[in-house]
Amino acid sequence: MTGRRPTRTFLPAARVLRLPFTRARVLFAGALALSVSTAVGCGVVPGTTGGSGGDTITVMTWAPEKTRTTNKPGMPAMAKAYARWVNSHGGINGRKLEVLTCNDRNDTVGAASCARRAVEANVVAVVGSYSQHARSFFSPLEAAGIPYLGGYGVTDDEFTSPLSYPVNGGQPSLLAGLGQQLARTCGPVTLIRPDTIAGDELPVLLDSGLTAAGHAASVDQRAAEDATEYAGHARRALQRSTTDPQEEGCVIPALGDRTDIFMDSFRRAREEYPTVHTASVLGSVDQSMIDATGRTYEGAYVTGWYPASSDKRWKPMREVIRQEAFGDNRIDVADPGVQTTWVAYTALQKAVESLGEGEVSSRTLRRTLDDGLRIDTGGLTPTLSWSFQDLIAASGFPRLVNADVTFQVVRKGKLVTERKGFVNVSKVLEKTTI
Repeated sequence: MTGRRPTRTFLPAARVLRLPFTRARVLFAGALALSVSTAVGCGVVPGTTGGSGGDTITVMTWAPEKTRTTNKPGMPAMAKAYARWVNSHGGINGRKLEVLTCNDRNDTVGAASCARRAVEANVVAVVGSYSQHARSFFSPLEAAGIPYLGGYGVTDDEFTSPLSYPVNGGQPSLLAGLGQQLARTCGPVTLIRPDTIAGDELPVLLDSGLTAAGHAASVDQRAAEDATEYAGHARRALQRSTTDPQEEGCVIPALGDRTDIFMDSFRRAREEYPTVHTASVLGSVDQSMIDATGRTYEGAYVTGWYPASSDKRWKPMREVIRQEAFGDNRIDVADPGVQTTWVAYTALQKAVESLGEGEVSSRTLRRTLDDGLRIDTGGLTPTLSWSFQDLIAASGFPRLVNADVTFQVVRKGKLVTERKGFVNVSKVLEKTTI
């Protein structure tokens, strides 16, 4: 998560929430980088089609890679591994699955270029992808009628475009869910976020969860988007989170790329405030980050979309990785991007199977998804369906169908389940106005 669009620490006695923030209606920052395949341009193989009557189903996956901000190389790598696994088992209804990948270089021109190449390749869908440049890539996709299945949920457009089929609740669900999780564990909550229009969305979503659970709204502490130090901000946040010495307050920095700068100041100031705690959302903090920072996150509360990576429901994904991508260090089973790609391709396979031996195209795929096909993801999400009656009545997010989140906690250096089962925040989002 970067300071430009929507993205995320714990201390021995402090729980600081690291959240992504948005810019220009993006809730979690990140660069879009679509992993480049070995074929021409954006991974497009001349002559391959995803149209009717062919023996090949062509799709595309893109995600951030080799950029200066958030990178998700594991997403296209997971997509390729999924295709190898499917094809080694006879394909989908006897058809080969071809996955093209593309790198947009983290700019709007590149994102639009990748979308146009997807159109030129006649892909049936863009699947399991990550991009912060939705306004650039949705126009070409919508003009060609190509569905966007299982985006990361990083932009508002993914929850408004009629051709978007999200598999998780994006950052709106995470932030609302985080508010509910912290309401059970924290005293005063202070949110540190950039003083921008996009940053204005963060306290609204966080507070929707806090207040719905009977907690007071967070203290909204703004900081300059281009600040180079946060010593004063850290001290004020700690003071505001300790108004009652008997309560465990929480500080939540949501400063994108500059969160680490804030944390340097926070670590130095925290010794005077031992009851202040930390928390985060998955995507801002993951297992690899926890491993790299020792006990910094010990005890931190984390809200995610899916079960903890140690959950047995991820066994099929682990087996596919073992068989088809063993040794590929781009694929981290605890990365929510990799997990989203797995869920999205699971949905794609179920949707294509439902078409039987008939035509497989962007048109028929959209039709089966719109007509109420119900997709079981093995318990990783609730049953997914994008028919009109399954859409959640959240005014700002009309395409959202899955508002379930999970509560996790860092114990002995590992992210584990803090509360069993999913927590649904759809009612909270329905009452939230952005």
